[in-house]
Amino acid sequence: MAMRRVTMQEIAAACGLSRNTVSKVFNGRGSVPDTTRNLVLAKARELGYFSFTEEERPEPKPSGTIALLTQHKLLSHNFGAFFITSFTDQISRSGYTMKMFEVSPSEIAARQLPPNFDLEHTVGILGIELFDKNYLDMIFSLNKPTVFVDGYARANHLPIKCDFVSMENIASEEALVNRMIAGGAKRIGFIGDIEHCNSFYERWEGYCAALENAGLTVDKDVCILEKDSDLYGNIEWLRRRLEAMPCMPDAFACANDFLAIHLMSALKKMGLSIPEDVMVTGFDGSLEAAVIDPPLTTVEIASSEIGKLAAFLLDKRIELPDFSYHWTYVKSEPVWGQSTL
Repeated sequence: MAMRRVTMQEIAAACGLSRNTVSKVFNGRGSVPDTTRNLVLAKARELGYFSFTEEERPEPKPSGTIALLTQHKLLSHNFGAFFITSFTDQISRSGYTMKMFEVSPSEIAARQLPPNFDLEHTVGILGIELFDKNYLDMIFSLNKPTVFVDGYARANHLPIKCDFVSMENIASEEALVNRMIAGGAKRIGFIGDIEHCNSFYERWEGYCAALENAGLTVDKDVCILEKDSDLYGNIEWLRRRLEAMPCMPDAFACANDFLAIHLMSALKKMGLSIPEDVMVTGFDGSLEAAVIDPPLTTVEIASSEIGKLAAFLLDKRIELPDFSYHWTYVKSEPVWGQSTL
């Protein structure tokens, strides 16, 4: 017997699920676990949405596997840990299982999928911390619904054939550099391999834009832009690079917190005070940024929100493979520490 017509959103809220998941139960599209499906149907009856007979209940769709491909251990750093937790939670709510594959350098070079990758039963692919263009092109050639988080440098300048999600970089980096300029900095260097990934390159773009808008010059003589390597974690190597500069700049913008923290150690070894002698900024909002002395001015990335959005986009791409690609940036927030004036 029909009862008061409540909304799917009310049912979703009562179940602690997304409206999209509830919609899948009612329209029979997409994969939903039996336990979730039964919860939704029971709550629908309780709230008076409708009354299904056994024959009228939509049949659950077979679940599929999402393959997460990465070149690095995601749980080893702040962004990856929060991202993978929210992504896994969201994608499982949509009825999928997930398998994580760590891609080796040799597999990247040979453009090979990892061992035990089951292409036939993989319904979607998430790529994160994969910055090799040729490898990404190979992934696209598989013709599987794909979402990438970040990508190779300038990826956003090319018509890549997938959905793309990233933290916002340019405006946030401009805000950091503007803060140092407001604190009196006239000569500001940049630390990091700007070709390492798209987010690093965008942070370089934000740095350059802030200097240009202030009428200041980008001076590569006070930058360290070498190709990414273990040397960036070597305090003595950084100290030697700093001592070789024609002059010590007023400030440094670093491509991430890891670089900024090691740079601060090198500056201290040279007897310089932060921020009185040299100001420093990072990017990532890492846990270490808050406990280093002095606390680092950085940018906090909405890791959990990026994870949820990546799962949502991949779910929609599986459901609607011909839908227009989405390139989405999630807002980042500067965190003002004491490493800047």
